Amino acid sequence: MNYSWLADYPTELQEKIKQVEAQVAEQYAKIDDQILFNQKRVLALFREHHVSEADLVGSTGYGCDDMGRDKLDAIYAGYFKTEDALVRPQFVSGTHAIATALYGVLKPGETLHYLTGMPYDTIQQVIGIAGDNSGTMQELGMGFSYTPLLENGKVDYEQAKKDLSADPTIKVIALQRSRGYETRASYTVAELKEMIDFIREIIPEAIIFVDNCYGEFSEASEPSWFGADLMAGSLFKNAGAGIAKTGGYIVGKKDLVEKAATRLTIPGVGKNEGATYPFMRDFYQGFFMAAHTTGQAIKGMIFTSALLESVGMDVSPKWDAPRTDVVQAVVFNDPKPMIDFCGVIQNNSPLNAFVNPIPSPMDGYEDEVIMASGSFTEGSTIELSSDGPIRPPYCLYIQGGLTVEHVKIAIASAVNQTFYQ
Repeated sequence: MNYSWLADYPTELQEKIKQVEAQVAEQYAKIDDQILFNQKRVLALFREHHVSEADLVGSTGYGCDDMGRDKLDAIYAGYFKTEDALVRPQFVSGTHAIATALYGVLKPGETLHYLTGMPYDTIQQVIGIAGDNSGTMQELGMGFSYTPLLENGKVDYEQAKKDLSADPTIKVIALQRSRGYETRASYTVAELKEMIDFIREIIPEAIIFVDNCYGEFSEASEPSWFGADLMAGSLFKNAGAGIAKTGGYIVGKKDLVEKAATRLTIPGVGKNEGATYPFMRDFYQGFFMAAHTTGQAIKGMIFTSALLESVGMDVSPKWDAPRTDVVQAVVFNDPKPMIDFCGVIQNNSPLNAFVNPIPSPMDGYEDEVIMASGSFTEGSTIELSSDGPIRPPYCLYIQGGLTVEHVKIAIASAVNQTFYQ
């Protein structure tokens, strides 16, 4: 391997990086196998549905009779092994897609219960337990409860059985795959399957919803394969591969997806309208590239974890741990190095590299947030970025990377300036 790219770094750091490269080679090979498996499935779906140039054009106005839109829905439903899908540019974020799904299936007097602990900040705002917003679930009469996690970040099944059995108003049980702004590990698909099986034993009729943000294509299976009724995510995360400029998706049972579609549009319209011009080419190409791009990001996070652990940092997940999303958490225990490290990532971004990020208020969050995101699409966390709330334990969440090479350069530079200058 040619290590000429390391020439600007101290000898000690060069040696650490070379050791890390050798250390992670076996993990990289596993990711390559996973990329091939997922890519083959996507290609088969494109072929099965006879995707053509005409499907990439998109529609205008009402968006009636949009064959490309309907075909893309079918491809998503096929990949996630669900009855139906709703893939639309009208979703402004993953949180919007999640909220649309939840508002669609909950009525006043019914309760949303999170089995995976307190949801992250933006969902708290939607529910109404944080912020001072109108139109929240609680304002509309929908209830909320959650089961606190065990100290190790795992589901407390003993307490959850009591919680679920005690409240007959629970209609939807939500599972958050990624860690959000917590130090707990993200949940693997195998762990989510265990949660789904548990819920079916306690409340068989409950709607099981999965927040799949950051998780798509990170494993060789998805939570919807194992009994989740409804699932949502963002197109400018994994599923759009850095190509999609906006949008989100909802997949699941046909009647539940239709309810979500009615919430996104209006009764009587549902899935049947909504212009897609000029987004369809990006959506199709992004989904086709998603397996490869997500794999690149995961390789980058494996490298990040191994290198940061080698300089004494507390990282989660470890470099050789199972990966179920594209997020790498690093605990700094001090705001200054956290902010400085984030700044170097910004300075090694393709856009706005000359900007130094500072902690600032952000819509949907109670604490100030530091964020580095010199991405081609605003908020595209499949592109290399890092962010975190300015609160103990001062944990920075690094995610994404369109190419593993970019991640290596940015992280090596951040380690150099943080620990060797």
